[in-house]
Amino acid sequence: MPTFDHTDLLLPPEPGQRALARDLYALAAEQPIISPHGHVDPALLAEDRPFPDPAQLLIVPDHYLTRMLLSQGVPPADLGVPTRDGSPVETDGRVIWRRFAAHWHLFRGTPSRLWLEQTFRTVFGVHTPLRPATADAVYDEIAARLAEPDFRPRALFERFGIEVLATTESPLDDLAQHAKLAADGWGGPGGRVVTTFRPDDVVDMEFEGWSTNVDRLGDRAGEDTGTYAGYLAALRARRAAFIAAGATSSDHGHPTARTLDLTPAEAERLYDRGRRGEADAADAEAFRAHMLVEFARMSLDDGLVMQLHPGAVRNHNRWLHARHGRDVGGDIPQATEYVHALAPLLQRYGNDPRLTVVLYTLDEDTFTRELAPLAGGYAALLLGAPWWFLDSPEVLRRFREAVTESAGFYNTAGFVDDTRAFCSIPVRHDVARRVDAGFLARLVAEHRLPMDEAAETIVDLAYRLPKRVFNFGKGQTR
Repeated sequence: MPTFDHTDLLLPPEPGQRALARDLYALAAEQPIISPHGHVDPALLAEDRPFPDPAQLLIVPDHYLTRMLLSQGVPPADLGVPTRDGSPVETDGRVIWRRFAAHWHLFRGTPSRLWLEQTFRTVFGVHTPLRPATADAVYDEIAARLAEPDFRPRALFERFGIEVLATTESPLDDLAQHAKLAADGWGGPGGRVVTTFRPDDVVDMEFEGWSTNVDRLGDRAGEDTGTYAGYLAALRARRAAFIAAGATSSDHGHPTARTLDLTPAEAERLYDRGRRGEADAADAEAFRAHMLVEFARMSLDDGLVMQLHPGAVRNHNRWLHARHGRDVGGDIPQATEYVHALAPLLQRYGNDPRLTVVLYTLDEDTFTRELAPLAGGYAALLLGAPWWFLDSPEVLRRFREAVTESAGFYNTAGFVDDTRAFCSIPVRHDVARRVDAGFLARLVAEHRLPMDEAAETIVDLAYRLPKRVFNFGKGQTR
């Protein structure tokens, strides 16, 4: 895996702890990358075509970057972000790059700047600092690298030291790209690139086109989704297809963490109201909540690990959604309650060690008060790493400080990069490993943990835990 040229980046400033952290980090740095949750397009690796120009690769698809510029009055269309109606956007990569470089100062102190600078240096070997005056020079250096065979996606995958990369697809996806990866020896069960079952667009009645999506689900699965029983059968069939394509987990991005254990008759009535177009917001929330319990039941049958990513208000920036669609930076975190919300699921299945639920949050306040005690008290529950708006070095440190006392290290599930930006994957994992090295070094320096146990722990956090939790590797079980 590429390493930073700043040897002590993010390591503790106190000399004694820094020396310990260096040794611990060295152990983590040599571990392969396990990436169990992300949004890289599988076509990138299935087709293995050369990357486009630097702007199309690094700026246009990265909503971390485009949303910051939008906040300062630069419309996404000026950065090449496609529009829903096909109206013109900037297509000249060099123009986009210059415009971005002119606003580079906006990213001072942000994780986006850290990730991007280290991507320049460690992936592309570009050490020229990005400034408005150097925009063309940096662009040309990266463009020259992208023209080389060693910078195609599969070659970079190997150089990054990625052992497993999980993408995320809807049950409506035909998984053709994963079939191609399997045919090339890259995908399928136990493969290097696997899919993840993400059913939000057929579960959330408030999702645009939900009822039409449910019809398509039935067509894809060969089941009659006109009935609730047929709907469940279709979901089970698609889960089986995803498992055949290598999936080891499902992912659920609900607005809240609410769960609800309805009777089949109650769930059927909700479903029928939704199909008739009569469901209101309360019905939609109840159905989402019930389906989380239903998916836990399915996981006991088929073994998929459940990932729950609640707490995002989707498309809060309605202008942005109307103009450019979903997943372009218009989402905002909200306060999220877990103790009561998860109680129905946990009372039903939380003590069953056959079930694994990896729980994430966008509400940092819940780390100590709710999440760590929950994970420390239920066999089925593990904590996912800080995610999305929280995936910064500062919050990664606070996460360890907040949850370790109640949940320990081994009720967490390892780091997830949660990115569409393929070239940033090694950088993001390296940041997490450096932060963990610093936290463990402090425990050693305070005589709270011997060095040999700290060394074992950091390898577990970087590699062994996520591999085991997500069932990557033949015979791996939790």
